[in-house]
Amino acid sequence: MTITRRTMLLGTGTLALGAAFHTKARAAEFTYKFANNLPLSHPLNVRLKEAADGILEATGGRMKINIFPSSQLGNDTETLSQVRNGATEFFSLSPLILSTLVPAAAINGVGFAFPDYATVWKAMDGELGAYARAEIEKKGLVPMEKIWDNGFRQITSSNRAITTPDDLKGFKIRVPPSQLWQSMFTAFGSAPTTINFAEVYTALSTGIVDGQENPLAIVSSAKLYEVQKNCAMTNHMWDGFWLLANKRAWERLPEDVRGTVAEKLNEAGLAQRADTAKVNDTVREQLTKDGMTFTECDKAAFRETLRQAGFYAEWKGKFGDEAWSILEKAVGASLS
Repeated sequence: MTITRRTMLLGTGTLALGAAFHTKARAAEFTYKFANNLPLSHPLNVRLKEAADGILEATGGRMKINIFPSSQLGNDTETLSQVRNGATEFFSLSPLILSTLVPAAAINGVGFAFPDYATVWKAMDGELGAYARAEIEKKGLVPMEKIWDNGFRQITSSNRAITTPDDLKGFKIRVPPSQLWQSMFTAFGSAPTTINFAEVYTALSTGIVDGQENPLAIVSSAKLYEVQKNCAMTNHMWDGFWLLANKRAWERLPEDVRGTVAEKLNEAGLAQRADTAKVNDTVREQLTKDGMTFTECDKAAFRETLRQAGFYAEWKGKFGDEAWSILEKAVGASLS
């Protein structure tokens, strides 16, 4: 499926999916909710719709998934609690936010660790991803095998261009609820403030914070360009989405239904990765037309600032030698 500008501008709402084929008129045997914090226009929701339709069809109408986008069921921390207690059966969440429950999940978010996508997928489809999934499962959640793409994160600003680490000193920046973000931007001398994503646009428009950081696809789909005029292409973190299921709800599904759901979601995840890469390759041009100014950054200078501030040594200690060794092996470099 091709993601176009028209696709990106779809409205928001709840998707009650799967009426695209005819089967016997009967209610689904299993009807589960899938919550996320993204607009319907985001590639994640576009591919989730396809997956949910495919699951309904492949199971002969037994399994129906209703998608609730744009934090309709609550903010990230609220919805994570819901998926843990079974009020919501599925949730897609950044590993860095998930780290409030599973600290090791944030290992992929170490600042300036991944140089490119090839390194990301080798790591997350390999030993590093397997390590993270094992840690997540200890908390009663079932992660799908393939992590979905959020993208490399960039810094946007309303009041300054950012090209060097010094430009971040005193910068009031919104960060998600994760200690790793707080730690990294504090190391740069910034003033990080935790704000849930549903409230970010308002916080930027009212000046509560000067800027934020997200992949370009989210800057576009959430219309942050309306309240942010500068974007620094830092690629400071790669971020994704683990697709999480409540363990009890997952185990209630018959084995064949579980297999179908996992297969369709993992297939959709691979397609979504390609979609997001295409969007991030083209959306910069559109954001420029929307009034944003882009600057390039010397990533080595940012990495060295973090090293001198003790950021890498601190997080090596927090993640532990095993996890850190797997990360350095994946990225092919010593970080500390």
